[in-house]
Amino acid sequence: MGLKTKEVVEQFYQSNFYKDKEVLNSFLHPDVELSWYGTTGLRKLQLSGIAEISEQLASSFDSLRAEIEKVLVEGDQVAIHFTYHVTTIENPEEEMPLAHFIAMWELKDGKLYKGVQISQLGEEIEDNPWN
Repeated sequence: MGLKTKEVVEQFYQSNFYKDKEVLNSFLHPDVELSWYGTTGLRKLQLSGIAEISEQLASSFDSLRAEIEKVLVEGDQVAIHFTYHVTTIENPEEEMPLAHFIAMWELKDGKLYKGVQISQLGEEIEDNPWN
């Protein structure tokens, strides 16, 4: 891909990976592993599990937009704090926060390889915590 670590992560979360499996494959290493701590507990995902969740997002939402708050990079490791905002198929005119995330990734061969992600259901945030 030839992108820097920060660019890979930012572009992945801002991409349309949830609508295009080829985009997903261009950012994720074939041996990707993601540990996701969410409201339903821990999920351990490989490429097929991430692709399945992406398909569910595409069928549930008209759009998915990442609002990135902060990105920290150290070598091939990166941490990102962001919020996904969505519009539903039923109401494409109203954008609402879906969830807030903090994710840490290790890259291998320029792709997301090993990650840990924590999410919380979305709510409106009045202030940026980094200000």
